[in-house]
Amino acid sequence: MSGSVIVRPCTAEDCDAVVSLWKACGLVVPWNDPAADFALALSKSSSTVLAAIEDGRIVATAMVGQDGHRGWIYYVAVDPALQGRGLGRRMVAEAEDWLAAAGMPKVQLLVRETNQRVLAFYERLGYAKSPVTMMQKWLTNPSP
Repeated sequence: MSGSVIVRPCTAEDCDAVVSLWKACGLVVPWNDPAADFALALSKSSSTVLAAIEDGRIVATAMVGQDGHRGWIYYVAVDPALQGRGLGRRMVAEAEDWLAAAGMPKVQLLVRETNQRVLAFYERLGYAKSPVTMMQKWLTNPSP
C-alpha cells in the first residue's frame, strides 16, 4: 500500500467497483445479486457498505447492518493483492465501531461452509462459533 487508507461509507456510484472487488474475492454466489445487495444496504438507515480507499480506489469493504437486536457483518473483502496487510482486520473493526455507535451489544456474521479459510481470521479477531443452527426459507425464487 503506497498511500494512506481512509474508510468511508459507500455511495451509489461505488457499486461497480465494490461488486468487482466482491467477485475478485470469491464472495459472489449465483443466487445473490451483489448489485442488489449493495443497493439494498445503501437504501436503509440500518445498514451501509463501508469502503477502504487507497490512491482513489476501493481496496476493501464490509457491509454492516443491524436488526434492532444485533449487528451483522457481510461482504468483508480485501483486494487479493493486498491481503495479509491488516485491511481485513481494519474493516471488521470499522464495522464493529459502526454497530457500537448504533447501540448494538452483539455482532454476528455468517461464513459459508465453502469458505473455511476465513474461519481462523475471524477466530483471531475474537469471534467464536455459535451453538445454533441457522435455518432459512426462500421468500422469492432464487436465481441459480
